[in-house]
Amino acid sequence: GGAKVSDKIEVLDALLDRVGAIIIGGAMANTFFLALGLETGDSLVEPDRVDMAKELLDRAGDRLLLPVDCVVADRIAADARTRVVSRTAVQPGDRIGDVGPDTVRLYTDEVAGARTLVWNGPMGVFEMEPFAAGTLALAEAVARAADQGALAVIGGGDSALAAEVAGVSERMTHVSTGGGASLELLAGAALPGVEALSPAEAS
Repeated sequence: GGAKVSDKIEVLDALLDRVGAIIIGGAMANTFFLALGLETGDSLVEPDRVDMAKELLDRAGDRLLLPVDCVVADRIAADARTRVVSRTAVQPGDRIGDVGPDTVRLYTDEVAGARTLVWNGPMGVFEMEPFAAGTLALAEAVARAADQGALAVIGGGDSALAAEVAGVSERMTHVSTGGGASLELLAGAALPGVEALSPAEAS
């Protein structure tokens, strides 16, 4: 989840060979919608990342899950009037603020069957009540999986805050505010801080 594909697309590409599924949410999903030729209204998108999103979609196949419905409004605000629409029914002028209830069910089912979960980035603008349901539902789903024995790692300040707001932080295996670093480590990148702590090779 989260706002930008550009922050995560290279890591997502590297993770494809290491995971069973990647769940996409937040504003970064909008760029994937654009890659599918869907209307995104006035939502945040990254047109310069569409080709990369297309390549990732082609390579991932059904392992990359996108929202099937969205919560939209004419503005992202705490008092916004929202409606739920299919991802194919977003209108010009709409702003996508959260995943919809069908997506929540789809993602919750996927999470329930996982043994290892890494969550990075919210599903929507959870700081505003009209757009909070998707993120809070995912937080609860991840916590339930952890209750059943899954390894559940939260990476990133926004996700950590969402888990706290949902009241599930204590049920997670690990919560880290270092989202980007967490993903890079999972993708196999060398992190300077970790390297410095590693035993030096004997010369």
